[in-house]
Amino acid sequence: MPLIGAPMFIVSNPDLVIAQCTAGIVGSFPALNARPQEMLDDWIRRIKDALAEHRETFPGDPVAPFAVNQIAHQSNDRLLADMEVCVRHEVPIIITSLRPPEEIVTAVHSYGGLVFHDVINMRHARKAIEQGVDGVIAVCVGAGGHAGPSSPFALVKEIRREFDGVIILSGSMTSGADVLAARALGADLAYIGTRFIATEEANAISDYKEMIVDSAAEDIAYSSLFTGVHGSYLKGSIRNAGLDPDNLPEGNKAAMDFGKADKTDAKAWRDIWGAGQGVGNIDDILPARELILRMEQEYEQAQRDIGVA
Repeated sequence: MPLIGAPMFIVSNPDLVIAQCTAGIVGSFPALNARPQEMLDDWIRRIKDALAEHRETFPGDPVAPFAVNQIAHQSNDRLLADMEVCVRHEVPIIITSLRPPEEIVTAVHSYGGLVFHDVINMRHARKAIEQGVDGVIAVCVGAGGHAGPSSPFALVKEIRREFDGVIILSGSMTSGADVLAARALGADLAYIGTRFIATEEANAISDYKEMIVDSAAEDIAYSSLFTGVHGSYLKGSIRNAGLDPDNLPEGNKAAMDFGKADKTDAKAWRDIWGAGQGVGNIDDILPARELILRMEQEYEQAQRDIGVA
């Protein structure tokens, strides 16, 4: 399927990435998930070795490339060291967030890698395109994490008018049929995160996974309080932290600090659980490979249903 498993802070790990890639979709993880910083090298080696072994053992299987997400923000004091590791390993795809990634594009293109940058509006998209990115990720309304307010019908088409590279769509997708819908809309790839929280490999506690299964779209809060940038979170986790999810103050964007990522007492990272509005369509917790194979069947069935297969 034309699908990327989106990088999720804390949740994405080598086990999940390996399962995704060996099932034929791009798997990814944030570099900041490898803690301490020295562990990033180990994680990338482990993924590369596992994918190579799978190719050798199952030569008929389509094994997808993997991606590492880099937070290009001034508070991320690991960015340079993490990029040096990624360049040394020639990571196939780098997914960048926040600041336009000119120097990252140059570094990744030096070895033939690709850079995809996530955006929530055309202003951000134009900046990324000017920096020479290979793909733009349209993070639309309903997506988990730092989602934007735009409809995919608007943002994907506006990006395509100005960009002939790869467009990836993010927002509330949970099934293979949703992936086909993203393609029909004009995106080249779908970008799904929340559905993979409810997998056996995901690095999320059981309460988090169960809350994903038990929640619906109305159980998602859209707030800037926790990181300074608007994002989508499970209301149940906000209540568990002693806050009212329906009456949250605005956050301070200037206080964004990704240097806190290594501190386990940082509430925004530990206790407040991100999720997109697609949670209402998630009913079970599965091994990632089983989920992907089911999504592939859904994708093929959706093609037959509309007469394109």
